Amino acid sequence: MSTDMDSIFKVVDHRHLERAPRVRQLHELGFTWADLEDEEYWLDGIVVMPTDTYKELEEASSRLWAVLDKAVRYVHRRHDLYELIGIPPILWEMLDVCPLPPEGLISRYARFDFAVANDGTIKLLELNADTPTGYVEASIATPWICREAGIVSPNESMKEQLAAAWQEERPDTAACVAYGSHQEDSGTIEALVRHSGLEVKCVDCLDLWVDEGYVKDSEDRVIERMFALYPKEWMAVDEAGDALAYAVETGRLQLFNGPHSILLQSKGLLAAVWGMYELGLLFNEEERKAIASYVLPTYNKAVFSGNFVSKSMFGREGGSVRLFDDQGTLEIQDEDGYDSSVLFPSVYQKRAEMGRIQTPEGELHLLTGMFVINGKPCGLLGRAGGLITGNTSHFIALGVR
Repeated sequence: MSTDMDSIFKVVDHRHLERAPRVRQLHELGFTWADLEDEEYWLDGIVVMPTDTYKELEEASSRLWAVLDKAVRYVHRRHDLYELIGIPPILWEMLDVCPLPPEGLISRYARFDFAVANDGTIKLLELNADTPTGYVEASIATPWICREAGIVSPNESMKEQLAAAWQEERPDTAACVAYGSHQEDSGTIEALVRHSGLEVKCVDCLDLWVDEGYVKDSEDRVIERMFALYPKEWMAVDEAGDALAYAVETGRLQLFNGPHSILLQSKGLLAAVWGMYELGLLFNEEERKAIASYVLPTYNKAVFSGNFVSKSMFGREGGSVRLFDDQGTLEIQDEDGYDSSVLFPSVYQKRAEMGRIQTPEGELHLLTGMFVINGKPCGLLGRAGGLITGNTSHFIALGVR
């Protein structure tokens, strides 16, 4: 156990345990990418946060979920605001004609990413409300690792929340790109299907095609209800994206997460929320308190005098992130992820202090994820890496004590 008295985080070090049999056990449970190409993606240890910090994180997630839900309903069918938050025009008709889901359920499968500093300060970095991964790490690996160490994991209810969500949505198909060869995405949709308790066929997005408005798989089976780890903004880029959008618009395909999850997904929505907060619009006093406490100043232009971050409204896995110092000079940028800022507009956000932990890989920055499934915050995801948490970051279990 670490003895850093200046941090709320304590690290339980498992280096004394033999790694290979533990990797095999996790593999049997469905977490098959603990090691990737001879690299240790999984750091065998546990980062423990105090119960009070977890409770605040859970409460912050609930309050911000409601704030962002309200913002989406304000933006809905306002094309000037679609443009402001970077929604590709090819999706506007789909968003306008499809009915908005009930309150709190625009996305039934989402993950907040927070910067939780060593002093316990919590700030929201972004929300992945469309295609979050990390589900296997959070719902399968983290509870197992914590149980082994006798540490509480708040993730135990993730499977039940997922099953409840899919009982409502009832997809007949789950899809990802490169199904069967991309370990992480394939393992993610297989775990979701397994936890749902439903009969759902897993397919490769690249095997799908659209025939007179109907989406079909490689066996000509018509797909009516599909969960897809397929970012919706790609419809503006991919060759058959307009045909897929048309299938959703006309009701031939029900897509999960639903179409409006892209409004939650856009980092431009955070800029819209911050702008309305500054102007005193839309939000009540309690919502304004949540925004002031947990949302970072975020704008569509670089208006900061101090340090800030720029990132694409639809950047993923750290791609497109650039950090600027107090003088506004570029300090570091992501070199591994795809830079989607060449396709979509960027937002500019005040930098936040991330927690720092001592690991076998040295001192790393900790990104704290919180899954929101079926409208309920229910699962922590720990990732450790550099100042930018991208493709080369590690998974480390997060527990509560």
